[in-house]
Amino acid sequence: MHGLFDIVVGTIGTLMALTLVGWGLFRAIKNSHDPGKIILKLIFTLPFAIGCIWFGHFLGPVGFFTMVLMGGILTVVWTPHIGEWLISPLTNLFDGGNVPPERKPLYSIAMTRRNRGKPQDAIQEIRRQLTAFPNDFEGVMLLARVQAEDLGDLPAAESTLQKFCDWPPAPANQVAAAYSQLADWHLKLSASAPDARAALQNILRRYPDTELALQAEQRIARLSGAEAMLQAQHDRPPIEMQAGVKNIGLLDSSAFLKPAEETPGALAAAQVKHLETHPHDTEAREQLALIYARDYKRLDLATLELAQLINEPKHKPKQIAHWLNLLANFQIELGADMDTVRTTLEKIVERFPDLPVADLAQRRLARLENEFNGLKPSASVKLGTYEQNIGLKYGGPRKY
Repeated sequence: MHGLFDIVVGTIGTLMALTLVGWGLFRAIKNSHDPGKIILKLIFTLPFAIGCIWFGHFLGPVGFFTMVLMGGILTVVWTPHIGEWLISPLTNLFDGGNVPPERKPLYSIAMTRRNRGKPQDAIQEIRRQLTAFPNDFEGVMLLARVQAEDLGDLPAAESTLQKFCDWPPAPANQVAAAYSQLADWHLKLSASAPDARAALQNILRRYPDTELALQAEQRIARLSGAEAMLQAQHDRPPIEMQAGVKNIGLLDSSAFLKPAEETPGALAAAQVKHLETHPHDTEAREQLALIYARDYKRLDLATLELAQLINEPKHKPKQIAHWLNLLANFQIELGADMDTVRTTLEKIVERFPDLPVADLAQRRLARLENEFNGLKPSASVKLGTYEQNIGLKYGGPRKY
């Protein structure tokens, strides 16, 4: 029974050793620069090794020396490969080993052809790359750019981008970038604000309640100004020149000639009306808060406007930190106490403890007392009455 157990254990050990050796040989052949040479050496080594064992077993001392000689020959044959296997884990850290480089599309030829004024040849090369790498975002955008900017074929560019956006696995940020670029081209190349608005509304429809949708809403809110500018350029009315003021050099004052500035009330009313239509326009809401704080000294109204921006979860941390710092500025300028300002700045640290904006807030908190001290009027020092022309006494100023 004991002998049977030894046989089973020996057989299993032999099979495991042969498996390990076979796996090592397979990996060596696969990763070798010249697998054919290793296969030839294996064909030579197997009968050679069997002969070594036979000579050593049956020929006694002569067989021993024969085995030593044959072992030396095998060492010379296999040492380069064994050394390579042993050192390869270290060298692979620097040269990447035998891992093939990642295949990527190359658009340098297409860009060179485009720069040389050959857009059709560039398109041909881009399409060749896209055949090998379908829906590659860089290639799609480059193709649409050549079609729109070099050939002036905006419908073809729109079709190219739309095919990419209709691809189900297309990443959301790339789809939004494609529609945003299309909106830019509609404004720049065809002067069509409605088409630009339609392109941006695709982002709202596909990704509602996301940061991408919020950014698209803000761009749509600013399209009204761009649309008015484009319309003015298209239908430019004749400008009637008014007669100039005669004898302007003889007038006591020319202040009445300055154009009337918009009052803070008119600016605030315009921003309020704009926000009724586009409530997510951060630029307009921040401007309204500035008017309330700087022109009307109304900290409560400015705080309400900034609170809407600060409490919007889809805004970026950097933007929220900017508005909290701006609110702290208003609080300091308009007479809030130090604890109120400290609470405002501490919200940055609480909401974004691991971001750089938290470090900046901590630094400002450390010097907050200095900010308050800087607003206090310095005590006036009353100077004594000194004699006039003191330097002219005693025969005039001294000569040096």
